[in-house]
Amino acid sequence: MLKKLFFALALFISGFSAFGQNTDSITVIKAKWQKNRVAKQVILFRHHFDQKNLFAANENISFLEIKNTGRKAVFAISTEEKELVTTSNFGLRDTAIAAVNGNFFDVKNGGSVDFVRVNGKIINTNHLDKNGNRARHQEAAVVMDKGKISIKKWDGSTGWETKLSEQNVLLNGPLLTLNHVDETLDTTGFNRLRHPRTCLGLKPNGRVILLTVDGRNENSAGMSLFELTKLMRWLGCTSAINFDGGGSTTCG
Repeated sequence: MLKKLFFALALFISGFSAFGQNTDSITVIKAKWQKNRVAKQVILFRHHFDQKNLFAANENISFLEIKNTGRKAVFAISTEEKELVTTSNFGLRDTAIAAVNGNFFDVKNGGSVDFVRVNGKIINTNHLDKNGNRARHQEAAVVMDKGKISIKKWDGSTGWETKLSEQNVLLNGPLLTLNHVDETLDTTGFNRLRHPRTCLGLKPNGRVILLTVDGRNENSAGMSLFELTKLMRWLGCTSAINFDGGGSTTCG
């Protein structure tokens, strides 16, 4: 029986390569990460960077590294159309090995404000602004095919997500990096200020990173999206996409 890793919707791994040459990159690469094998193809890494030695701040970081084979451990989306369900309850309900929070949810009505398709069924559609424009977190998608995961970028067309061939689609973002190329991020408070963060990254060795950064407390400041982009690169990711963060950030 295949074991599943869920991207619980409120969505659901060893060396490191240096892509940066500054002291922060060296700090990440040389860190003595605490490792725990969760399953045959799933490893949990944890480390607390103290004494302000990463981005001049205390940071508490956890990430799962998973072999992206679609065999022993598969990715899946767990969702509710119009309910608010915690990530931990999604994981327990669907007997997941591990779960992280997914895309942006509708606080008032439940469900997601971004497009979600599970096993070919559309669960939620995009909530656009009053001018019909999509948000930055609707300009990329995490897609799954036969339990394997990848990232796709919006092509600018209307209804792009509905035309994707994959049966499982979760819009999310902002997209940070795609195929070694960093995306251009604006300087809005959401991107520039430090918050708890959840992120997914793809490594060229066929592994996936699901990462969370604690924040808003003296032991962990959180990260801006500019800092998160650097961190994912230093962990060896050639593509990375931001998920909902803040109070939603959960890894369990």
